[in-house]
Amino acid sequence: MPLPARLRLIARAGGMLAALVVYLILHGSWRALRLRSPWPPRFLGRIASVVGVRTTVIGSPAPRDVLYLANHQSWIDILAIAGASGSAFVAKGELRDAPLVGWLCTLNHTLFVDRGDRLGVARQIDTLRQALLADHPVTVFPEGTTSAPGELLPFKAALLGAIDPPPPGLRVQPVYLDYGDARDVAWLGDEPGTTNAARVLARPGRIALTIHFLEPFDPAGMGRKAVAARARDAIAAAMRQGRT
Repeated sequence: MPLPARLRLIARAGGMLAALVVYLILHGSWRALRLRSPWPPRFLGRIASVVGVRTTVIGSPAPRDVLYLANHQSWIDILAIAGASGSAFVAKGELRDAPLVGWLCTLNHTLFVDRGDRLGVARQIDTLRQALLADHPVTVFPEGTTSAPGELLPFKAALLGAIDPPPPGLRVQPVYLDYGDARDVAWLGDEPGTTNAARVLARPGRIALTIHFLEPFDPAGMGRKAVAARARDAIAAAMRQGRT
């Protein structure tokens, strides 16, 4: 790795550790007072900033009784959505083992699932349904994996059994993440998480991420496949509009 890239990686890693110390103190203080801590999602948003992300939010994230369905390109998605909305997440199990990033995600009520565990789908659905009863949003990435920039994979509906039928008052809000020209942040194929993280931390410049919180809808009576299709159609339309 060239020296300038190595220095950027070291500087950003140092900034992440400094933020970790500050936010752990704040989080611990709230917990010691038996107060609900607002700091984990704010911390994740701060980490996104340290990584070099400059987030623009378009639309209004529903604050509770909502399931976000988002396209997925990078581990940065979790940091940025959490900072913008306070959301918890359903993420692939591999992320749990990623150094530092996986542990950070556990602070924010991330639900790790193994999408290859077909026998465990019912358990995963029940876990997600319980999470939706909490007073914060939950985000699912229904592509089931990360996609290349400008690409939108089919949405898998298995986990959406958690909202079939939906809890009373629940809405679904599609979320479109647009990294613009920062196409190199995507975590694709068999690239190890540590390699991707190092590459992103060492890259020059800023990452301009626009998060579009699209119009929420009521999933009652739709069925999980129809919910997945409607959310994907909304994100695909936003992607097309962004290209024009």
